[in-house]
Amino acid sequence: MKKILMLLLSTTLLISCGGDGKKEEKKENSIKLNTQEKPNEEKEEGVTRVYLTGSDQMKFNKNEIVVNAGDKVILTFEHVGKLPKETMGHNFVLLKEGTNVQEFGQEALEFKENDYIPEGSDAIITHTEMLGGGEKTEITFKAPAKGKYDYICSFPGHVALMNGVLTVK
Repeated sequence: MKKILMLLLSTTLLISCGGDGKKEEKKENSIKLNTQEKPNEEKEEGVTRVYLTGSDQMKFNKNEIVVNAGDKVILTFEHVGKLPKETMGHNFVLLKEGTNVQEFGQEALEFKENDYIPEGSDAIITHTEMLGGGEKTEITFKAPAKGKYDYICSFPGHVALMNGVLTVK
């Protein structure tokens, strides 16, 4: 009898302490600032604006850019890392269709004084300068004919991770 009474009291105590089954809502007392990131692509008639970044983790923020053939492309490229260009430089190099990316990367190794851009190469459509952490640049070019064009960072060792495709419709 004593065991049954203790069991009933314990059960009653557990049930009464369990609340009314409603989950408590937590209110956040924080202020949200306008931290909107820059858009990746903005299109207007005949013009495409692209915002591309490279990081200290050897990554572009996007692996595909889509534009229309003949469009004026305004590409803003920013190195969002902190490391200097001598140890973690980044650039954007748009290659002609059919270019062997690995062979181009190997050739680029020989042109340190030219920011790893092979002089006189007919494989390049356009490129930016080499940037260090916190730097930004902008280039403007006319989108080539319809097709798929590789883009890379030509800094030594970056080609394998920092690459993407410019799709021209």
